[in-house]
Amino acid sequence: MPSFDVIIIGGGPGGYVCAIRCAQLGLKTALVEGRDTLGGTCLNVGCIPSKALLHATHSLHEVHENFEKMGLMGGAPKVDWGKMQAYRADVVAGNTKGIEFLFKKNKVTWLKGWGSITAPGMVKVGDEMHEAKNIVIATGSEASSLPGVTVDEKTVLTSTGALALGKIPKSMVVIGAGVIGLELGSVYARLGTKVTVVEYLDAITPGMDGEVAKSLQRMLAKQGLTFILGAAVQQVDTAKGGATIRYKQRKDDSEASLTSEVVLVATGRKPYTEGLGLQAAGVELLPRGQIRTDARFATTAPGIYAIGDAITGPMLAHKAEDEGMALAEILAGHAGHVNYEVIPGVIYTTPEVASVGKTEDLLKQEGRAYKAGKFAFMGNARAKAMFQGEGFVKILADAATDRILGAHIIGPGAGELIHEICVAMEFGAAAQDIALTCHAHPTCSEAVREAALACGDGAIHA
Repeated sequence: MPSFDVIIIGGGPGGYVCAIRCAQLGLKTALVEGRDTLGGTCLNVGCIPSKALLHATHSLHEVHENFEKMGLMGGAPKVDWGKMQAYRADVVAGNTKGIEFLFKKNKVTWLKGWGSITAPGMVKVGDEMHEAKNIVIATGSEASSLPGVTVDEKTVLTSTGALALGKIPKSMVVIGAGVIGLELGSVYARLGTKVTVVEYLDAITPGMDGEVAKSLQRMLAKQGLTFILGAAVQQVDTAKGGATIRYKQRKDDSEASLTSEVVLVATGRKPYTEGLGLQAAGVELLPRGQIRTDARFATTAPGIYAIGDAITGPMLAHKAEDEGMALAEILAGHAGHVNYEVIPGVIYTTPEVASVGKTEDLLKQEGRAYKAGKFAFMGNARAKAMFQGEGFVKILADAATDRILGAHIIGPGAGELIHEICVAMEFGAAAQDIALTCHAHPTCSEAVREAALACGDGAIHA
């Protein structure tokens, strides 16, 4: 019977990163994955293919909106949907093959098939049994739906189906105004689809800084997205050629409906633990379906650990990666740690949105004295030159110590700019530390410095 120091179930970002790090630390490592390719949801049908389509359609937007302003004349390109889908597939293939190469380089064994835990230290893959000193569950998550809404991936779609539609639809209703719904909604809006977003809450992007959320909604509305907020979807009825979406307005219980060619259900995700044999193995689940773990990722069963979307915390690929690396360190006898206070979140719309740490609403709830430094990209020369002067950087710092508590950015390259603040927070920096650091000119990152200056005596260019 094959024996390993570690067997990891699930080949997504958490699982494959954990496997590579375990192997680097000298542990004999195997990973179980039933897909034909590694990378999990993120690389195959999530983060990576959606970013490919976002990039392609942003380029199309630039042609239509800004090329002529720069003196770039000529007819706008026609959209070849088949070629765009082929580009998406090529991007995915390049990344998944890259992981296979890394597995061979680091001598990680890929056990192809679906795994289950049959006894302590025993993993069954297909008809074969494998022994392991430690088992790591990294099975990720799957799309969740709503009562009265049946997904068929033809008319009623999850993000998986929305990434691979056979044609560009004339209309799309997106149920849920979170990250996935807004990103894919903006993709199709740029392609000419009439996109309507229906959200249960009274604001988009739950948990985000309120000022940023309002700004993002306004900017996306200018790009053609229509928002119906405070609306509870009751059911979706499909028929030839489309669907009817019935909903209630929460403020007065009034009923309404709208029709659409396709419906994207983007109401969140839930842990995927089906068929793992967790109950028999003694692994306890929390009420919302996550696996119960302690501070060292150990489950309630000896020798079994869990990371990523399968446990509590934000369902983010980079959070899973950090947990995978930390757990590998722990299993190798070292110290492993994840700083959950410094995990950034990004929405890859145009403009991008990025945040880290606490929001103003949360600080007010905690009764914590803070100061907010804000700088608009309209005062940033580089952003204006790129026609991306909308948005701002906001840094929140402790009123007494000036230590950075959080930051929220909406504007060009927000997903890249946020990491300067992440590093600063990791080292316990004050806003003044960023303010006193020289930033190259002209760059969009100067807006971060200006926001930090605004936490003190004031920004220079505001």
